[in-house]
Amino acid sequence: MENWKFALSSILSHKMRSFLTMLGIIIGVASVVMIMALGQGLKKGISAQVNKEQKNLNVYYKTKAEKEAEKNSYYQVDTSDSGAKAPDIQEAWVEKIAQDTKGVSGYYITNSKTATVSYRKKSSKNVDITGINRTYLSIKKFKIRAGRSFTSNDYDKFGRIIMLDTNLAKKLFGDNEMALNKVITLSNKSYLVVGVYEDPDAGTATYGTTSGGNAIMTNTQVASEFGVKENDQIYFHIDDVSQANKIGKETGAALTKMSGAKDGVYENYNMNNIVKRANQLASMYTVAFGIIAGISLLVGGIGVMNIMLVSVTERTREIGLRKALGATRIKILNQFLIESIVLTILGGLIGLGIAYMGVTAITPALKAQHIVPAISLQVVFISIAFSAFVGIVFGLLPANKASKLDPIDALRYE
Repeated sequence: MENWKFALSSILSHKMRSFLTMLGIIIGVASVVMIMALGQGLKKGISAQVNKEQKNLNVYYKTKAEKEAEKNSYYQVDTSDSGAKAPDIQEAWVEKIAQDTKGVSGYYITNSKTATVSYRKKSSKNVDITGINRTYLSIKKFKIRAGRSFTSNDYDKFGRIIMLDTNLAKKLFGDNEMALNKVITLSNKSYLVVGVYEDPDAGTATYGTTSGGNAIMTNTQVASEFGVKENDQIYFHIDDVSQANKIGKETGAALTKMSGAKDGVYENYNMNNIVKRANQLASMYTVAFGIIAGISLLVGGIGVMNIMLVSVTERTREIGLRKALGATRIKILNQFLIESIVLTILGGLIGLGIAYMGVTAITPALKAQHIVPAISLQVVFISIAFSAFVGIVFGLLPANKASKLDPIDALRYE
């Protein structure tokens, strides 16, 4: 206990020097903790969003050649052009599979088109136009912010109507209400805006997207006007994401059988592989940046050792006096070693405080990308323990030097 008092007294008597000595430790710990917090936040964000996406299983067509190629590939083979080879699917088949498969509570079907949307002198490029069937809106739970949703008649009449998301409506018109009953241009065709919606899942599946906005039309309308399949993308809404792969196999097999597909099969995309690869990348970057940030801890440790060596030189007479009064070599060693440990632990605690403030400051900006960094108790304990370890390693040489001083020579030191 006496050594701890000596250590604190020495640190407090040289406040500025002690702070400058701790600076490397402070920066190192703060950097490492923030990087680890961001890495964990990224992993959790990816897992949460993929689990959310897996509530809607995308069952798609894959040719036999693509499946064979995939066996020899680490990655899933791109099947973006498989839709052209896929059999034509009837919605009645999809509805029956949804009703007959345990764990499936609904379905929806989409097709899509990317285009430039214009209104007078304003325009937005790369707008994702999604064609939807009748069940889509009830499952996706879109919120209508202005106007109306599609009715049953809209799917049968092939009228040129469209709904815009809130971002696109504000971009073109400045306000949700102002967008209603306006005629926009899309691929040199005119469409009447009947509603404005907000997608609660907007941005969940993509990071850094280049989309110019989103809009929805009926899938029958998109098929008729743009020459794409009416029932292009098929989704089954499931209750338990842990059963996603099992249900995906069942629904895929059923759709393959009903469609009479001979050159390929229907299956669901294995989102678990995406999570695994994304987590591997996140871990790799976290470790890489953590090592870079950890270099400042090494530099901080060297700084601690240098200052402790200076301290030993300055306190040579004090060491000689303590030894003359009966202090053993071990006591002197412990005194300087504890002082070094206290110095690095204090630096670590200040670094943790700075990291906490930094994480708190950047969290609101990252929430939009579904990344919520968090400092776990494990990281706190590891940071403190590592700070103490740095104090031991870099304090051992000065402490050993102090303990070996001859008391007579030390008392003569000027």
